Amino acid sequence: MIVGTGIDVAGIERFAAALERTPGLRDRLFVAAETTRPDGTARSAESLAARFAAKEAIAKALGAPGGLAWTDAEITTGADGRPGIVVTGTVAARAAQLGVRSWHVSLSHDAGIATAVVIAEG
Repeated sequence: MIVGTGIDVAGIERFAAALERTPGLRDRLFVAAETTRPDGTARSAESLAARFAAKEAIAKALGAPGGLAWTDAEITTGADGRPGIVVTGTVAARAAQLGVRSWHVSLSHDAGIATAVVIAEG
């Protein structure tokens, strides 16, 4: 059963400018593993913007309650390259309240826009 769905978009150039302009923003939004690829190289602005959009989409799938910590939702990369979601803390607590047992996420970026769709399944 679908508990919630969320979608979000982020302007890549605007997001990259915000990261440059605001020291510490990257650390407030992402855990260290999200900012690097599995091979250890830094993720591009497009990739980070898509991950940010996914975090926004997660919040929407959970009903957009206040008090969720950005770093309590981690966008992972599986061995097959597919994105996944790991939740802890505030996000895990809200998901448990709603009966969420699994997550589905799709990320994309093109023409200066990053997008993410999230489905929370019970």
